[in-house]
Amino acid sequence: MLSLALLIDKIIDIYTWIVIASAIMSWLVAFGVVNTRNQFINWLVEFLYRITEPVLRPIRRVLPNLGGVDISPVILLLGLFFIRSLLWEYVWPALVR
Repeated sequence: MLSLALLIDKIIDIYTWIVIASAIMSWLVAFGVVNTRNQFINWLVEFLYRITEPVLRPIRRVLPNLGGVDISPVILLLGLFFIRSLLWEYVWPALVR
């Protein structure tokens, strides 16, 4: 059972990095630093969008309009950190006993 808990922890950790990469890539595309006509960059942007958008979309619906600023990745990261903290505080000690 501890192996399952560690797997969940690693999945949260990997998804955290994917959300960070998606936010950075969206900034690079928005400011014209990377060219989306490049096949690899286009594939990477599309992949990150498809992985993160199903989770970010409900958060965006709840947040108020802040103009051009999208803070939904920050809210998602805070939620992931909170879930991970809850798991370490309540679930893992119960599994170790």
